[in-house]
Amino acid sequence: MKTRAPYPGPGFLVHPAHMLACGFGSGLIPFASGTWGTLAAWPLYLLIKPSFSDGAFALFLLIAFALGSACCQRTGRALGVADHGAIVWDEIVAFWLVLWVTPVDFWWQLAAFFAFRFFDIFKPPPARWVDVNMKNGFGVMLDDAIAALFAAASIAALHLLVVRFF
Repeated sequence: MKTRAPYPGPGFLVHPAHMLACGFGSGLIPFASGTWGTLAAWPLYLLIKPSFSDGAFALFLLIAFALGSACCQRTGRALGVADHGAIVWDEIVAFWLVLWVTPVDFWWQLAAFFAFRFFDIFKPPPARWVDVNMKNGFGVMLDDAIAALFAAASIAALHLLVVRFF
């Protein structure tokens, strides 16, 4: 769960770890920062993904997760809160995962956005356990990755129903 704490100003982004963890500034918006980070992820995905094969993109996501764990750890320490609201790299990488397995269609991607936000906010188990008990960069990244799996599964199930019955 993102902790309410004072938000840093743009000068905080001078450090590369903070720039990445704060989603290139999208996390500095002091309300609904996770939603802003997720929104930032969408056009970034559309720009980045065409440059990768599926295998290369899987590797890219793993690297983004690992790098994000370190950057979120450092940024959380600097802000005094492990999962500060300004940290949105976890939403960005997790939403990239959801978009990767979502049909390439605006409406399906919009549904994926809402599904991911739902699962990221409500954190079903085991995401809730990770969020409460793992107060480090890896935990920050992991609870969103779990939410992404729930979102991806729900979009896949919905897509299967639509294709089969409509």
